[in-house]
Amino acid sequence: MTTTLGAFVLGTPDPPALADFYRALLGWREVDREPGWVRLRAPGQERPGLSFQLETGHTPPVWPQRAGTQQMQAHLDLQVDDLEAETERARALGATLEEHQPQKDVRVLRDPHGHPFCLFLPGA
Repeated sequence: MTTTLGAFVLGTPDPPALADFYRALLGWREVDREPGWVRLRAPGQERPGLSFQLETGHTPPVWPQRAGTQQMQAHLDLQVDDLEAETERARALGATLEEHQPQKDVRVLRDPHGHPFCLFLPGA
């Protein structure tokens, strides 16, 4: 028996809008779209995918974490070849740069719905 990662799913109050952000950021294509669900995948690959599911009560996590606040349970790490250029491109698409940056070769950002994600250089 083999187990592989099929997809990562983000909860969001607006799946189509958040999928549009990640589609533009990653250059992936959309394969399913319904009002409460959207799935993306990399060109030429069936899996893994990135999906977006309706969560009307979504509360973005606090970063860096603090006791008594909404905790981050997962985030995406996205490898890039030009950290500054890709950070600015992500911001132009609607991401926000976090004030707290824990590493030199990593940038912590938030997508338009508040999910943290990291851009990083190879070797970071």
